[in-house]
This record gives sequence, C-alpha cells and structure tokens, in this order.
Amino acid sequence: MRFVIQVVTEGSVTIGGEKTASIGKGFVVLIGVSAADIASGQAEEIADKMTKKMLGLRIFSDEEGKTNLSLADVNGELLLVSQFTLYADCRRGNRPGFTNAGAPEPSKEIYEHIIARCKETVPVVETGVFGADMQVALVNDGPFTVVLDSEDL
Repeated sequence: MRFVIQVVTEGSVTIGGEKTASIGKGFVVLIGVSAADIASGQAEEIADKMTKKMLGLRIFSDEEGKTNLSLADVNGELLLVSQFTLYADCRRGNRPGFTNAGAPEPSKEIYEHIIARCKETVPVVETGVFGADMQVALVNDGPFTVVLDSEDL
C-alpha cells in the first residue's frame, strides 16, 4: 500500500466540471492498493497501520518553524483520493504497466475502509470518487510531500 501525503493549504477534487470535494489546511493523500496487499489477506490490517502512521505524522510547522505538529494538532482536514497509478511499473519501455495495482473491487473496499478509519478521528474527511476521472487541485505547503509504503513499515 502506498500513501503520497501532501501538506496543503487547500485541496479539491473536480469531476465533470463540478467541484465534488474540498478542504482547507491539511493533507491531500493519494492512496494506492497493491495486488500484494490484497493477496496477503491482511489488507485491512495494513491499511490500519498505514492510516495510524499517517495521522500521527508530525509534519506541520510549530511556532518555531520546526516540523513538530500532527494533523490533529493543527485541526487539519483530509482529502483522500484513490490512485492505482501509484503502482505503475515503468521498468520496461515507455508505457507503464499496472499489474502490480490491486483489482478494482477489493481495492475499493480497502479505500473505503481507510476513509471510515479516518472519519473516526478526523472531523473533516473529504474524498475523491473511486475509479472516476478526477481533477485534483492543491496548494502544497512547503512544499512538503511524504511517501508511506507498507513495505517500509
């Protein structure tokens, strides 16, 4: 599983010309589920571990400019967007392959599980639409971007 976490001052999702989700200060998180996550039979446990790590990251600046505050410390908001292309395989040729990405239906279930877990502790959780053609806009603050990969946790 991969989370690309971007610290933002604002973020939004537009589908078909209509803005469907938006947040202020917080994280825009691109979420990829791998075929290996699903095959492991432990995808929900992996998702829980990844979500806990993400929500605990202290990557917002404090009064002294040090990255020392978590999402909760700054009353931050979340925008969660599914993105299977995080598992693009670009080793051969110039056209990426996506066989490492999880199949749509089980990946959607894990994405929805992550959303539910986040909603347990974060007051504002907005989402993209799984499988939709979305335009994601954000103002990356810093810029500050962190990649969490379940293989590294």
